[in-house]
Amino acid sequence: MTSTTGTTGTTEAVCPYCGWPDDAEPFQVVSRHGTAAGSTVWTRCGCGSLQVRAVDDRGVRIVSRSRPAGLPWSRAGR
Repeated sequence: MTSTTGTTGTTEAVCPYCGWPDDAEPFQVVSRHGTAAGSTVWTRCGCGSLQVRAVDDRGVRIVSRSRPAGLPWSRAGR
């Protein structure tokens, strides 16, 4: 497992938990996995939110994101 930081392409998306831009450091690369279409990169935002990024010929997309550890679950957003 790697434990480095890095940047991705430019997006205007932000973390819904801390407001930090998704394409800005700091984020920690937890692991990388090759796929037939490119790769899957698991990263952790500065606030602790775990993210799954799909990287392919279309660019980088966050396809899943968790709450930061310690943040209580809430139905408020539903």
